[in-house]
Amino acid sequence: MSQTVLVTGGAGYIGSHACKALAAAGYRPVTLDNLSTGWRDAVRFGPFVHADLLDRAALDAAFAEHDPVAVLHFAALSQVGEAMAEPGKYWRNNVTGSLNLIEAAIAAGCLDIVFSSTCATYGDRDGEVLDEATPQAPLNAYGASKRAIEDMLADFGASHGLRSVIFRYFNVAGADPDGEVGEYHRPETHLIPLILDAVDGKRAALTVHGTDYPTPDGTCIRDYVHVMDLVDAHVKGLEWLRAGRGNRVFCLGTGSGFSVREVVDATCHVTNRPVPVVDGPRRGGDAVKLVCGSTRARAELGWQPHRSTMRQMIADAWRWHQNGAYRA
Repeated sequence: MSQTVLVTGGAGYIGSHACKALAAAGYRPVTLDNLSTGWRDAVRFGPFVHADLLDRAALDAAFAEHDPVAVLHFAALSQVGEAMAEPGKYWRNNVTGSLNLIEAAIAAGCLDIVFSSTCATYGDRDGEVLDEATPQAPLNAYGASKRAIEDMLADFGASHGLRSVIFRYFNVAGADPDGEVGEYHRPETHLIPLILDAVDGKRAALTVHGTDYPTPDGTCIRDYVHVMDLVDAHVKGLEWLRAGRGNRVFCLGTGSGFSVREVVDATCHVTNRPVPVVDGPRRGGDAVKLVCGSTRARAELGWQPHRSTMRQMIADAWRWHQNGAYRA
């Protein structure tokens, strides 16, 4: 009988791809999602629990009904601009929700958690390739809330034997090559889908937020990882815990970054269409350059980002963008 894994945020972009990867690896993924940003149509690989992390009773019921051996925790608010404007929303949803989840898991005897963190916990570290030992200094409530959850996992590890693997990464891109799930947000906030919307006329133009950063072309630089590579790492992290290995933090990245203008240029090449662009002001909370390596993940997990080239990520995203859509 397949072992059950509870996937919070499993109706969202990364979570839905993780459910597909878990099912392919022989697990039974159970999606727990409040559908505030996820899509019911994305739940295709196992049961669905419509619940909010702020509802402790609903969490207890989900653990009792499905008896998972582990949790993959993706559910979170994640928009930098919103986090700057409404920090309380992020502390309440991300931190209090995660506390509820952790305590419910421990109460149910489910002690393995794979946590989706972020390299935004590092803040602005221009000129560095970030790794697991880089000091954390987040610039906004999103990064700060994720760092707090990392600390929470460590505290409950010491007090209750909770075991955790934490992944820190930046921008996720691409889509399922089979077209079963993909990236679809309403409203859309992620760079590559916004560019693709501009390419096919769903928006008038892409707004580039800040063109005066100290980078070669004046726009921010970020590291990008293909969503399929990312969720492969999460399955490997789960197997790390199930094999009885200890708590561990892993950075996931390519070690090189792309500026906004470089992503635009790559999209033009892949789609063979122009991208209409307008320049806008900087957004508060945006770092200049964020790039992370994955030496530890490669060495200890055996992780390899096979699809994480910019052109491959855009090509897979473009295929989904043209063919895939969810209904609320």
